[in-house]
Amino acid sequence: MKSRRSSSFLLGLALLVVLGGTSPAFGRGRQGKLRIHVSPPQAYVFVDGAALKEGNCTMSHLCTIWLSPGEHTVSVHNYGYTTVTKKVDLHAGKVTNLSVKLQPEGGPVSPPWGAIEIKGAPPHAAVLMNGSTPAYFVGHVDEFDHEFLTGKEQLVMPPGTQHMTITWWGQTIWSGDVTVHPNEMTIVHVNQNGASTTRPWSEGKKVSSLPRFKAGFASATVAVAPVKAQFSASPTSINCGDSSQLTWSSTNAVGAEISSIGQVATSGTQSVSPKETTTYDFTASGPGGIVKSSSTVEVNKAIEASISIEPSEVRYHKIGNKVVEQGSATLTWSTTNAQTVTIDPIGTVSTSGSRTLTPTPKQTTPGPVDETDTYTLTATNACGGTATETATLHITGLIEAAHHEVALYSIFFPTNWPSPAHPHDGLLNSQREELNKLASTFIAYHNSNPNASLILEAHADVRGPLYYNKVLSERRGEVVKSYLVSQGVPADAISIKAYGKTKELSLSDVKALEAKNPQAPAKMRFWYDDYLATNRRVDVVLMPDNKRSTPYFPHDAADAHILWERPMPPYRVIKAHE
Repeated sequence: MKSRRSSSFLLGLALLVVLGGTSPAFGRGRQGKLRIHVSPPQAYVFVDGAALKEGNCTMSHLCTIWLSPGEHTVSVHNYGYTTVTKKVDLHAGKVTNLSVKLQPEGGPVSPPWGAIEIKGAPPHAAVLMNGSTPAYFVGHVDEFDHEFLTGKEQLVMPPGTQHMTITWWGQTIWSGDVTVHPNEMTIVHVNQNGASTTRPWSEGKKVSSLPRFKAGFASATVAVAPVKAQFSASPTSINCGDSSQLTWSSTNAVGAEISSIGQVATSGTQSVSPKETTTYDFTASGPGGIVKSSSTVEVNKAIEASISIEPSEVRYHKIGNKVVEQGSATLTWSTTNAQTVTIDPIGTVSTSGSRTLTPTPKQTTPGPVDETDTYTLTATNACGGTATETATLHITGLIEAAHHEVALYSIFFPTNWPSPAHPHDGLLNSQREELNKLASTFIAYHNSNPNASLILEAHADVRGPLYYNKVLSERRGEVVKSYLVSQGVPADAISIKAYGKTKELSLSDVKALEAKNPQAPAKMRFWYDDYLATNRRVDVVLMPDNKRSTPYFPHDAADAHILWERPMPPYRVIKAHE
């Protein structure tokens, strides 16, 4: 722009020495050379974020920047022009050429405004307004120090408190607030710790607009456009879990931030789902100022919940193991603004719904039933909202003991009956009477104990081959089963195990049974015949109780002599006693 003062030159040289920059005495052979040409020539060069120099130079060595070898980020800035950023890879002792031409951007700036003049700072230092990164660059000191009376060198800013940072080679020369008054010139004395004075600025009243950048011989005017911004949330009231849309826009801003979110684009939208009432603070910043705006999203944490049971009372009646009456009810619940719902003792459920309840009392012993089941609904959401509601179901009724004992009898057969020729005969009258009692009592028991069943264990005496006796015992089991079914016992409640002569009662077993037999024989009989007669039988086992019939021989039966005799009775005798 014009000649430099010696004090400014010495300060610049000192900074270069400290930072390993362009001074010729400090190991240039170990550095790389960046030779850069920029347009417009007033544009400023930043390397790796540090302000280095303005672009104008008349000789090539003045356009050269000495830097350490390796990759560097070079950005070229001029207010009112687009920024260009490039990566360069420098090699020790070698020259890397870079040519950058910036394109104008942004329209004229209109008042209100005031002007700033800078005194007592290095002319090559960069001036940043309202930020600390190169994006906030507005010019260098030499453009704003008004050293010649014949030229205008001024920074035009929107009125208000503006923050100025003067930096060079990564070092902050001075940083502080500057108050800009409408149509006044504020002179900032950097060498006096930023003290400022003001004087009238008549030009501010004379023009209606200024270009963002204008430079001439010994003159420069940078007019910085004010930052404007809008910010809103919609809707501003939501239920927990719902979303609100943040929308913002700004002009002349280079950075933007939203509290709770962080850095954002200077214009945009974003969906948010706060868990509590949240105020979002939006800040848009640029060289022309910092604009703040806020919007609050109210979050409704409250949960509404209800739970009911219809009918509120049910009956329960059980006899033995059989439930003869069990009432049901419908549990209904609903919630709003809830995300998780549990019902004790059911567990996790949907936020609204219904379920059929078929309650069973906790009481298991016989007696009247009078119990109350409580169902507790707990609803929560991610915002800390909670609600608890309860409903009760009254259970009344009766538990009765089983009314019937099953009459278990072992059933005896004459020798060799049923025969292969008459497989359905051989069940004498006395044994049918025993089976009648068994059938009637088992049916009553089965009604109250549906899982009850009978096992028929069929035997034969020791005479004859194994296979013959196996088949004979099968016929005996089938005859007993057929008779019980004819008396109303469910067929699927009866099973047969045919043992033949493989599981005989011994002679001593028979003698022990006879000693306890309530039907003692009328006269002495041969023990071996008792042994044979006692083993010609079908035992009855009641399940799942595992109760067994006692194989007492029926000595008092009218047809006992036929059952006891060792020889096989003829068919006519059997038919006469069936």
